[in-house]
Amino acid sequence: MSARLAELIWRRGRAVLVTAAVLALLGGAASATLFDKLTAGGLTDPTTESGRAAAVLARSGQGAPNLTLLVTAPAGVDDATATEAGTRLTRKLAEEPGVRDVSSYWTAGRAPQLRSEDGGRALVVATVAGDETAAGKRLDTLLPRYEGEQDGLDVAVGGYAVFQQEAGKQTQQDGAKGELIAFPVTLVILFVVFGSVVSALLPLIVAFVALLVGMGLMWILASVTDLSVFALSVVTLLGLGLAVDYCLLMVTRYRDELRTAPRREALRTTMVTAGRTVAFSAVTVAVVLAGLLFFPLPAVRSMAYAGMLTALLSAGAALTVLPALFVVLGARVESRRGGSARERTGFWHRLALFVMRRPVPVVTVALAFLILLGAPALGMRLGMADERSMPESSKARQVATAIREGFDSGELNALQVVAPEAELAEGGPAEEVAGYAARLSRLPHAARVDSVAGSYAKGALVSPASPAHERFVIGGGTYLSVVPASAADAKALVGEVRSLDAPFETLVGGIAAVDRDTTRSLADRLPYALGAVALAMVVLLFLLTGSVLLPVLALMLSGLSLTATFGALVWIFQEGHLASLLGGFTVTGTIASIVPVMLFALSFGLAMDYQVFMLARIREEYERTGSPTAAVAMGLERVGRMVTAAAVLISVVFLAFLVSGITFVKAYGVGLPLAVLMDATLIRGALLPAAMRLGGRATWWAPAPLRRLHRRYAIREGEAPGTREARPAEQDGLRL
Repeated sequence: MSARLAELIWRRGRAVLVTAAVLALLGGAASATLFDKLTAGGLTDPTTESGRAAAVLARSGQGAPNLTLLVTAPAGVDDATATEAGTRLTRKLAEEPGVRDVSSYWTAGRAPQLRSEDGGRALVVATVAGDETAAGKRLDTLLPRYEGEQDGLDVAVGGYAVFQQEAGKQTQQDGAKGELIAFPVTLVILFVVFGSVVSALLPLIVAFVALLVGMGLMWILASVTDLSVFALSVVTLLGLGLAVDYCLLMVTRYRDELRTAPRREALRTTMVTAGRTVAFSAVTVAVVLAGLLFFPLPAVRSMAYAGMLTALLSAGAALTVLPALFVVLGARVESRRGGSARERTGFWHRLALFVMRRPVPVVTVALAFLILLGAPALGMRLGMADERSMPESSKARQVATAIREGFDSGELNALQVVAPEAELAEGGPAEEVAGYAARLSRLPHAARVDSVAGSYAKGALVSPASPAHERFVIGGGTYLSVVPASAADAKALVGEVRSLDAPFETLVGGIAAVDRDTTRSLADRLPYALGAVALAMVVLLFLLTGSVLLPVLALMLSGLSLTATFGALVWIFQEGHLASLLGGFTVTGTIASIVPVMLFALSFGLAMDYQVFMLARIREEYERTGSPTAAVAMGLERVGRMVTAAAVLISVVFLAFLVSGITFVKAYGVGLPLAVLMDATLIRGALLPAAMRLGGRATWWAPAPLRRLHRRYAIREGEAPGTREARPAEQDGLRL
């Protein structure tokens, strides 16, 4: 297959480039409206109890408060003029289409939770109906009308809906900024690696084509399913990184082959060897990212779709556009001067021999170092991303900070207890609702319960049912709003409400419930995702190596590098070290629950990417020499420099995440480069050679039935060699 593709490209190179250019132009044209098709949010699990509660409320036009007006009155919020203006403002907002459940300090009986402690500010809370995307579009109209001066009052707009809208727009801006930084820096590094402007431009051309085609396919995909805006960063930066990696492998092999073969034969050999490795590597990365499909969060699934598509497109462009450029450019893709790669014994060869002479001390020191780095991960605490993850210029963050510092903000953290099947008696609320509301209000962390039967506190009716309470009727049922004593009490209140017996079936929702349910959902699905990915990797790496031990070893080593990465994340983002060095961020004491999941998939996929590069060459050398030690030394020498360059390049690309103003996106800018560099240096340069030396020939062992299976379905770099008699290491010039 690879040889036939090479022959086709040799004869039709220009046609391949024209086709690629047309597809890229079409993709680029489609991408102009891609952002309008992407959804905001998607960071919660709609299948959990809180997710189902939100869905019931949304269908009835209700929902948790997601819009907050922070109103400042110069003479105090209890001043007669401020009261009149605040009441008009509340009524004006209530008349807006798509806005529900509007209440304020002035219309809710001067509730103390809606008034600041100094009496200078008050809150108007409301719900913008619809999903995240619909709410975001509605806010585009509402924000200009309510921000700023209103009848002598100063109004700032915030809330969870504003946070989601700002996060989406910030992601788009950060992605564009990251690309502007990543592309030129990558070009400089490629020039240093290749020593040629032409060769340095090739990976970027391929990456650009893959990126535009990928955007076009994302546009089609967004037309048939919901895709999160957060998937954009995956397509752009991951696509650039993988395309550069694959092209680096292809260009390096092609230039090596040009030393001893004519261009046509060099192209064929490159496609049969490095080309197969690239294809296999892309499938490996796609399979790892497919593990994200086990998680029900729409944003995570969107990034899975985008990541799989990006990996396959990057490989596809590297296997078609790049060889076509080889053909068209001819001798301008020059080879370096020097002897054959197999005759060189450079740094990586010497490092491998050094490690294999001292495998036990090397393994001991490396493991101790990785365990030390990973130790903070034992204290990882997960939470839901909120306004504090945004930059200080964020309106949602500014309002949330003011409320947190000046208000008893329990009102904004109210739980919704949804009873879709509760029956209400004619002429008034059912007695069960009143009794249940009274019992809820006696919970230790509850301040007030609002229901169709009225408002309750400490088990007593404090506000009889009025027209304002009719909003708690939804379809054939009802819901109750349980206000915690303070924002800090909201999480404890979730457990108390769910433990209390109810006279009808209930669903508990609200921000605190969503936080709890989403974190638990990710934790529950994680073992299935890990198991599926591990099984797939064992099978794929067995087909590559023919060994039973090597796939297990590869998984263990990649797990070690991930542990060290998670430890660094906890130390930096949860505990707050180096915050000023990374552009500044607010330390919340938790890590956004989506971060470890995404880092696992991306880091593990890239680790497997480099494992494939390395093990493919080591396997090729083992089949050539028959010596386990020579195979490791020569294989590491032939790809060590390339893997290191690839790791540096993709790390530079991922460092572009650090320009983001969103804290959990910054975490990718630290975690991904750290995992990649750790894997490409310490793991591949020390632990892998040492472990393979300790394993010796047993490293390549497989039972007879599996050997027969491998001979039939093996994935190789190069043509399958004949059976060779194993030779001792001394015959290969290695004295260990």
